[in-house]
Amino acid sequence: MRSRRAGRKLACAAAALAALALGGCGTLKDQYAASNDAQQRAVAEAAADTKAGAAIDTKATYLRLVEQMQNEGLWFASLAHIDALEQRWGVSPESTRARADALRQTGQAAPSEAAYKRLMGTPLESAGYRGLGLLAGARGSYPEAVQLLQQAQRQTPTDALLLSDLGYANLRAGQVADARLPLMQALQLSPNNTQAQANLALYLEATDQSEQANRLMEANRMPAATRAAVREAAQQLRTGAPLAATGAAPLAVRPLSSGTTLARDDVAPPPLALKASRWAGMGGVRTASQLNPSTADSAASPNPTARVTP
Repeated sequence: MRSRRAGRKLACAAAALAALALGGCGTLKDQYAASNDAQQRAVAEAAADTKAGAAIDTKATYLRLVEQMQNEGLWFASLAHIDALEQRWGVSPESTRARADALRQTGQAAPSEAAYKRLMGTPLESAGYRGLGLLAGARGSYPEAVQLLQQAQRQTPTDALLLSDLGYANLRAGQVADARLPLMQALQLSPNNTQAQANLALYLEATDQSEQANRLMEANRMPAATRAAVREAAQQLRTGAPLAATGAAPLAVRPLSSGTTLARDDVAPPPLALKASRWAGMGGVRTASQLNPSTADSAASPNPTARVTP
């Protein structure tokens, strides 16, 4: 009897050992598989990093990356990439312009001004004058802003957003009559630009052409908040009062990712303060390739029968 029990115990122990051995083999097999998967993932990630690094193999490519980041509102991050770009390829007017814009957008006015001044005498001198003008406007020095933006406009006369900024600076400097030409040019060069539309509407309201202003805002489906802000700013301009809310900080359209279209209902109150316009290319010259003359004319003079030219 005892021998049978002992035999059974030995058999159970052997079975248990066999089970442990089989389980151990399975565990090792799983570990090897997991390790192999991890190695494959690491190789794939390394290959992806290598491919990405190879894609940024020229200064022009890296500059496009920085420009895309800035277009998406990643101003702080773009400063880090500008450092990396200049370490690899050296300082250039393009990297200096990108740095100046990023410093201004991150509230670093003094180093931004110094960077814009370094653009003088380079192919991007116009961008330097524009940036200095925007900094002057941010300080409330609108007559100075007008002079600086005019310097930029002489070099890049077809830049719609620069013209819109210049027209707004004229309004704020009390040079209302001088605002008409650049604002009309801005709208016709870029009829779908919300800032050009808002600034022209502001000019029309400030010069007692409310009917035309209303038609312009209606034609471009401006939301109620935008229209109210335009009318309030125009009233303050007429009375000489400071533009309280709209002058304290730039009210601008939210930053967009590349390729994103802004719905009209998503527009914040209008940019009724000098606002940075994106600088494209060496000279910042924009063309009117998307200009629709009939649309621009109807937007600028919405009542053809009872027409009052602004």
